Amino acid sequence: MCALLGSVNEHVRLNNLAPPIVAIIGRPNVGKSTLVNRLCGSREAIVDDLPGVTRDRSYQDGFWGDRDFKIVDTGGLIFDDDSEFLPEIREQANLALAEASVAILIVDGQEGLTVADEEIAAWLRLQECETLIGVNKCESPEQGLAMAGEFWSLGLGEPFPISAIHGAGTGDLLDKVISLLPPKDKFLDKTESIQMAIIGRPNVGKSSLLNSICGEKRAIVSPLRGTTRDTIDTSIQKQGKTWKLLDTAGIRRRRSVNYGPEFFGINRSFKAIQRSDVCVLVIDAIDGVTEQDQRLAGRIENAGRACLIVINKWDAVEKDSHTMSMMEKELRAKLYFLDWATMLFTSALTGQRVDSIFQLASLAVEQHRRRVGTSVVNEVLQEALSWRSPPTTRGGRQGRLYYGTQVAAQPPSFTLFVNDPKLFGETYRRYIERQFREGLGFEGTPLKLFWRGKQKRAIERDLARQQSSSD
Repeated sequence: MCALLGSVNEHVRLNNLAPPIVAIIGRPNVGKSTLVNRLCGSREAIVDDLPGVTRDRSYQDGFWGDRDFKIVDTGGLIFDDDSEFLPEIREQANLALAEASVAILIVDGQEGLTVADEEIAAWLRLQECETLIGVNKCESPEQGLAMAGEFWSLGLGEPFPISAIHGAGTGDLLDKVISLLPPKDKFLDKTESIQMAIIGRPNVGKSSLLNSICGEKRAIVSPLRGTTRDTIDTSIQKQGKTWKLLDTAGIRRRRSVNYGPEFFGINRSFKAIQRSDVCVLVIDAIDGVTEQDQRLAGRIENAGRACLIVINKWDAVEKDSHTMSMMEKELRAKLYFLDWATMLFTSALTGQRVDSIFQLASLAVEQHRRRVGTSVVNEVLQEALSWRSPPTTRGGRQGRLYYGTQVAAQPPSFTLFVNDPKLFGETYRRYIERQFREGLGFEGTPLKLFWRGKQKRAIERDLARQQSSSD
């Protein structure tokens, strides 16, 4: 049994790089994910009656008393079965313990002590990690202590009767958890991390890419669709910055998805796009850009996120000196609305150009957060007007573009004041956006331009006010 999981002694603990970690361990369907959601005050962990829903380890932020910590949810452990995904789930649980300061073994108080609980406890007693027992499904305070009593035999100390659904007893459990955490001075101060979501269809190599980036088996990789269900958060230090990588479930077409774990996993993928600073859109080099890839690209653009397009499985393509340029031209023709995003050809299998992802993503995030002074914006606009005047209607009305200013970042957003927005068609609006990109950069991020009509007198007052403030 222990040989299957190995020992945590071989792994380097990461406690000096992040808040302390609390690992939730147990067999399937004892309520681990429900407890994680309760302790973290969230609904991020997918909860379902079907065994094996949680496979990879996923992290959430926790807080109790005066301590911050991370809680890592793991898949249900079964030792005497090597069928689909179970060896990988055991490996993920082993990796979670390797970096944890405290482990909580979750058992089912209503079902009572099982052989599987005894096997997991025997393995935990051989590890260096401090371990507690949470006896779940003890909704009745009167019966809870009696239900927890039989778990003293596991030899891991006092069992805590809890209810993950109602929260009963979780305070006592957390009091014990924080008493076992290392002192605060062993941890570095938190720094703002850059959130990078890895987005794509099933089987384009998202989890393989995450593993290649991290240099370890951070996510389970399988040719079967739907292997990744939860959004997996991983923190890593690269180029002097802290990155939070969000590996997401593969997103299929809505009509192909049934209500259940996959449905919830895809919803979390969409949420990952919304909370990210930059999205890495992974495309399969063999399949090229599909209709679903285009939908995902459109969702990233609509969300206003910075983006890097990664063409994975480049090692599997037969190529010559012209293949890359020809394929990029072909792919960009289908992803024309992301023409501002950098395209990178990689192989998660060989590691080719994987390290370049952080350099290009960092540049995209800088541009996404960038602000430009009003005077610089208007210099670009004057240059654009000198090359191409606004259109004139058949009735002789001509559009007039007075001035512009940046009103927001993330993404960079500009308001352009004109005499009548209706006089500026889509072609001229695209021309102005191209001039912004040529004059100001903003590679890797979408731009938002708001065209606002304004009376001439108000324009003159604003210009006079700007002139006086600059003087």
